[in-house]
Amino acid sequence: MSIEDTGRTTHTLAALMELRKRILNGDFPGGTRLFEVPLAETLQISRTPIREAMSRLAEEGLLDRLANGGFVVRSFTFADVVDAIELRGVLEGTAARLAAERGAPARRLQEMEEVLIQLDDCFGAAPNDVDFEAYSELNGQFHRILVELSGSAVLQREIDRATRLPFASPSAFLSDRTNIDVFRQSLHVAQEQHRALVSAIGSREGTRAEFIAREHARIARRNLEYVTLEDPDLILRVPGLALLNS
Repeated sequence: MSIEDTGRTTHTLAALMELRKRILNGDFPGGTRLFEVPLAETLQISRTPIREAMSRLAEEGLLDRLANGGFVVRSFTFADVVDAIELRGVLEGTAARLAAERGAPARRLQEMEEVLIQLDDCFGAAPNDVDFEAYSELNGQFHRILVELSGSAVLQREIDRATRLPFASPSAFLSDRTNIDVFRQSLHVAQEQHRALVSAIGSREGTRAEFIAREHARIARRNLEYVTLEDPDLILRVPGLALLNS
């Protein structure tokens, strides 16, 4: 790769990260058309990286391509978000079942056990004392190992595609901006499910592992319902929910 290509890649990544952040924060509401020139001037990056970044965001599902060219910020309904979470549950449930049925290597199971111990350390003495940032990172690591244990490259690609939308990822409600009491309480249940999932995989109980993984994803749905139906003021604190149709 030439120096020129390296520079363009760096600028594209910078544009991608900044645009993604602004979209998820609600700076560009759903339905907003994005124009290359103003964005290039605002971000002080040339138009080509901006165009490439918007193409990437369209692949992630945050932007829609317009028939006459250009991009518009995508908006989502409550049902869209529920479906995305349910799809992740189905796919991760399949991954858990395959991991159990195919037999997970002892070394990889040990990795999951070690992550569980680190997750336990995220909880303090008080019931609501949780290190959200550390838990979020370790939770993502746990779910990555789970998917890898399936041994299916096809399944890994589909789960990666399904979790590109921020509210569908395993740590959707675990950013430092979502330090909310009801979310903290749900983490204790989630951790018990993590333990049960590792046990089921280790015991090669495929049906049980699949059920636990699918039920585990429903915690995100319950958190979503709490935010949108019981305390809508919290919507802007959950990445991506600013794109929900009012």
